[in-house]
Amino acid sequence: MEKQYQKTIYACFAGYIVQAIVNNFVPLLFLTFQESYGLPITRITFLITLNFGLQLTVDFLSAGLIDRIGYRISIIAAHVLAALGLAALAVLPELLADPFAGLLIAVVLYAVGGGLLEVLVSPIVEACPGEKKKAAMSLLHSFYCWGQVGVVLCSTLFFHFVGIEHWRVLAVIWALLPAANAFVFSKVPIARLLEEGDEGMKVGELLKNRAFWMLAVLMLCAGACELSVSQWASAFAERGLGIGKTLGDLAGPLFFALLMGGSRVLYSRVSEKVEQKRYLLFCGVLCLGSYLLIALAPWPLAGVLGCGLCGFSVGALWPGTFSMAAGTIRRGGTALFALLALAGDLGCSAGPTLVGQVAGADGAFLNRGILAAAGFPLLLVAMLAASLLWERKRQEG
Repeated sequence: MEKQYQKTIYACFAGYIVQAIVNNFVPLLFLTFQESYGLPITRITFLITLNFGLQLTVDFLSAGLIDRIGYRISIIAAHVLAALGLAALAVLPELLADPFAGLLIAVVLYAVGGGLLEVLVSPIVEACPGEKKKAAMSLLHSFYCWGQVGVVLCSTLFFHFVGIEHWRVLAVIWALLPAANAFVFSKVPIARLLEEGDEGMKVGELLKNRAFWMLAVLMLCAGACELSVSQWASAFAERGLGIGKTLGDLAGPLFFALLMGGSRVLYSRVSEKVEQKRYLLFCGVLCLGSYLLIALAPWPLAGVLGCGLCGFSVGALWPGTFSMAAGTIRRGGTALFALLALAGDLGCSAGPTLVGQVAGADGAFLNRGILAAAGFPLLLVAMLAASLLWERKRQEG
């Protein structure tokens, strides 16, 4: 049975690579859009807001819709929309009178696809037969990191050797992966998340569940802990190492992504041997330490090393919380994964925003911004420690 579903798991791995393409390819082209289409920075910024805003909306709406539509149709639609959006980037800005309108349509298409992928891929893997659920979940989420690394490296090499003016060709090439994976998902087996006859919890039921709220806060903190540093990693690399923008992008975000992916692979190997909450508590303490290193160390290079340490420390937080949720609220169903994805995305938005606001309009005080955002790993550590203490008292009493 497990062997039959191995192809399903591989398709899910590819699904997270697709999401990495959706979130990381277009930002590499922002300056090109600005120069080619004469777009002001405010319009470029709106593309980011629209992408993640739509993904948040899809997270929320999916809680009640996916079970009615079905997993197979939904996951195929997610890949088709991602493929259409990436391909539209290469075509619509040239066809329409207003190039920005073409970019908006493309972003809407791939953002809806990316939002569906975030909600669907984890429960599909969770539903696959097998005993090492925590390991599979952590390994799954590592593929987002490898996808991020691959997108940045391959795109940078393409732009260098082929030319940035041929970016439309690369957009079509990237669109081929979700198109092919949509076909794969039409063939592989997809198991039910719940047993036959069982009905998943409704949104209202989850909102009345205390355990859900703890998990939702943990997910929010996990998203904030990750993005608060990763979104500013390039700036730290540029200032800490005194290098240019291109090398800063490679040394900062890629360093972060590589260590985060490595951390998730490591957790997939040890997840069945360690107690989950204790491991996540350890990661939270390590994350808090990395924030303090970035914010308070007097040496610029320490900030860059702190970024790498942060990447390693946050690796297990997101997939670990998903696994904990599946084990704690067994009837959570699709709604549980959708609402947790929503909470995580809210953290992904809140963390970098807080850093930027505290740092100031010109980002001159990034250290202060990171110090303010240290409240997120601190809250995560406090909640996990309180939960472990409560469990100990209950066992002793």
